Amino acid sequence: MRSWWREQEREKRARSTTRVLAGNLWAFVRDSTPERQRQRYGDMEYDWEHRVNTTSGTVGWRARLLGLFHSPYQPTDPALFREMMASLPIVFDQFTFIDFGSGKGRTLLMASEYPFMRIVGVELIAELHRAAEQNIRQYHSSTQRCAQIESVLADARDFELPEEPLVLYLFNPLPEHALCDVLQRLGNSLAQTPRPVWVVYHNPLLEAALATSGFLQKAGGTPQYSVYHSIETG
Repeated sequence: MRSWWREQEREKRARSTTRVLAGNLWAFVRDSTPERQRQRYGDMEYDWEHRVNTTSGTVGWRARLLGLFHSPYQPTDPALFREMMASLPIVFDQFTFIDFGSGKGRTLLMASEYPFMRIVGVELIAELHRAAEQNIRQYHSSTQRCAQIESVLADARDFELPEEPLVLYLFNPLPEHALCDVLQRLGNSLAQTPRPVWVVYHNPLLEAALATSGFLQKAGGTPQYSVYHSIETG
């Protein structure tokens, strides 16, 4: 919260920051009603099938409140995830999959159905990270093709990108200033170690940051997601 307040004050005046804070708190109150909680349980089908707990319905109040100041937790729909992966013209076993803002780990589990070299989730909120670790331990599927899965408790802006081919997954996990910081680190990493990198951006509200990065080129997408690749892969 302190970090969020400092960043907001750098970008806005104190009065504007106070209005944003009040709006977030009111959104939290609305989201805490019994009706909204029942709506959050609407994504349980995947959990019932795989005996895991990735639903947003069981996220505690503290994690939900923190999520309002970063990005509220919402798991990816399995059918849409398969569509996004099918849009990538890559040999999966040559790439590492990284999910920024991985939450309770559903996307990590779904990615394990593809033969990635390894799968890494980066999550800022400790409660969600612990849930992801438990889900990774509990997950069993006859379709699993990658068992090298881990969840890392870290700020995406501080995460050191592996020097290997990457698929980066973003479900609109960051505010604009933080996304720009992550992209700057990615650009520096590519300049130091050129390699193929693909970015799958689900709910691309801040797509302009990718489009103007100077080192990413759009390769496709739909209104629900955008796909970019590092210019070196062209």
